[in-house]
Amino acid sequence: MILKPFIAFCLFVTLASPAYAQDPQEVLIKMDAVMSAPSDWIATVEMTTTNRKGVEKTHEARLKQLGSGYRLYRYTRPENKAGIASLSLPDGNMWLYMPSFGKAIKISLLSKSQAFTGTDFSHEDMSGIPYSERYTADFENSRNEGEYLLNLLPKSNNTSYSRILLSVDKKNGHPVQMAFYDKNGVYFKKAVYTYARQGKYWYAKEVTMTDLTKDHSTKVIMKEITFDTGLSKDEFTVEMMKNSSEH
Repeated sequence: MILKPFIAFCLFVTLASPAYAQDPQEVLIKMDAVMSAPSDWIATVEMTTTNRKGVEKTHEARLKQLGSGYRLYRYTRPENKAGIASLSLPDGNMWLYMPSFGKAIKISLLSKSQAFTGTDFSHEDMSGIPYSERYTADFENSRNEGEYLLNLLPKSNNTSYSRILLSVDKKNGHPVQMAFYDKNGVYFKKAVYTYARQGKYWYAKEVTMTDLTKDHSTKVIMKEITFDTGLSKDEFTVEMMKNSSEH
């Protein structure tokens, strides 16, 4: 649901603008760099899902991230979801903790493509693994002179997407929109980003992920965000996932 692209969904840039790189892979690498501009960050996440009938449900969670490799996401409300947590670690390792099970479960490759607790974000979207490590980029023609348009092709089969069409802001290096294509080459999901500035960082204040086949969307709003708080790797363990009293 969330998102580093959640996740995958939360991206950051320093106030200094990146150079106008002409190599598409370098553009992608620069975008990954802005995603990990703060050393760490903590935020409250408000997530609202909307179905095809217009019915909305709102959830809230606490999100912690250290660099680009460590992310801990834990629901705080509503009561029936409180305590559910996901943990992303380097090398693509992901864990899911369900209080009703009483133990953490390692997420398999197949499970990474599945929706995270009823949202339109998959576990893969929430992993936070840099896109330049997973995809090869080529330029596409763009109608917007202020954006790069990249066609991303996966480097391995360890993904549920056949490609991603990515718009990147030329001035600040952050994503503007992503179009996701399934294994059959069908455009089925899109993400739209809205950015704001706090202190010396830009961040994705709002991300809306829409599943076009289900006419279902998830809007994520970041609140109470703080940067460079001094988090350590010790706070990103399977045991910490079970600590529902953590704030």
